[in-house]
Amino acid sequence: MTISTIITAAGKNSRMRKDQMARNLDLTNKLILPFKNKTVIETTIDNALSLNIDECIVVLGHYSSEIKEVIFENYKDEVKFIENNPVDVGLSTSLFNGLSNTDSDFALCITADQPTVSSETFNKLIEVSQNSEDPFNTISILRRRKTGLLDTAEGLGMPFVAPRLNLMKYLENEDDNLNPILRKIFADGYTFYGIKEKNKKELLNINHYDDYLNLLD
Repeated sequence: MTISTIITAAGKNSRMRKDQMARNLDLTNKLILPFKNKTVIETTIDNALSLNIDECIVVLGHYSSEIKEVIFENYKDEVKFIENNPVDVGLSTSLFNGLSNTDSDFALCITADQPTVSSETFNKLIEVSQNSEDPFNTISILRRRKTGLLDTAEGLGMPFVAPRLNLMKYLENEDDNLNPILRKIFADGYTFYGIKEKNKKELLNINHYDDYLNLLD
């Protein structure tokens, strides 16, 4: 069974920009802020490329030219870049657009502002998905509360591994955040497995400037 990684990198960056303005900092997209001798998005991409996957797709939208200027030349041979059109769409649409550009059986879905999620954790997500009794009816997801077999999808988001075509059916014609869609999938009887993080920093997304500073420590 084939697996692609979809990395969404299309957001408005509004909370980070607001924080940067309040601190009189240069307005820089959070995904190209320095992180571990590279940038936030490059670290996320590198973690994905270290896996035994068939394809890596990065979905761009807002600030696509700013992001591509920094990373495109370094990754053009290893990553497929696609751009939302129109740009101003929700996360569900970005993810759908990424999934539409591959024919893999499964997708590891990641947001680009998760540079601290390790390759070990990504591999665990893939392993649990593929070794489940019914992979096409299973979603393995980085836990937010419980681990193992979950009794709710409340509060969950990326990263996760899901069957691609099944996931696309739920994303199509939606323009929303991800959690309401995951709750629909759960209500329809899919099995959700919560995977424990390697460390607490894996549970953090970079939304605010303080998030970024915390992850640098």
